[in-house]
Amino acid sequence: MIYVQLFLNFLMIGALSFGGGYGMISLVREVVLNHGWLTESEFLSFIAVSESTPGPLAVNMATFIGSSQGGLAGAFFATLGVVLPSFFIILLIAAVLRNLMKYAGVEAFLSGVRPCVVAMILATALTMALSTLLGITRLGGGAAVSVRSVAVFGILWAVHFAYKKAAKKAPSPIGMIVLAAGLGIVFWGV
Repeated sequence: MIYVQLFLNFLMIGALSFGGGYGMISLVREVVLNHGWLTESEFLSFIAVSESTPGPLAVNMATFIGSSQGGLAGAFFATLGVVLPSFFIILLIAAVLRNLMKYAGVEAFLSGVRPCVVAMILATALTMALSTLLGITRLGGGAAVSVRSVAVFGILWAVHFAYKKAAKKAPSPIGMIVLAAGLGIVFWGV
């Protein structure tokens, strides 16, 4: 039964998400927390792991969450569910793209979806920031500031801005992830 739930829920997420992995984080969070598959803390850890591993964020999240709930078969069904809609939509668009883009309705649809994707990404970032840094998980809930999380966040921002000023370019995302992992080991222990 869990395999069907994983497949159908991630199929829905894959079909209704626009804007890539970041755009679907809020949908994945809602589904995962509503089903009780993960806690808020576990979900945030899964995002960190999904970001740190090669491959698309959405596929990594589906694979990790599916694996945590149903082992190898759960990972397979969750991943299959999240990629199938995109696969078929891309096939359809590739077949008729030139003909579709000349219609004003298609352009209007895409113009309307873009701000929604930005809003979903910003809402997810704000939710994650409030939860990780301030311990706020719901409206009206009390704050429990995580000094270690705030310190790591501050160090990463300071390194980012110092590097950008010195090198005249942004630091490597891989370097920042490695630095964050190292800071995690230092601040939370092994």
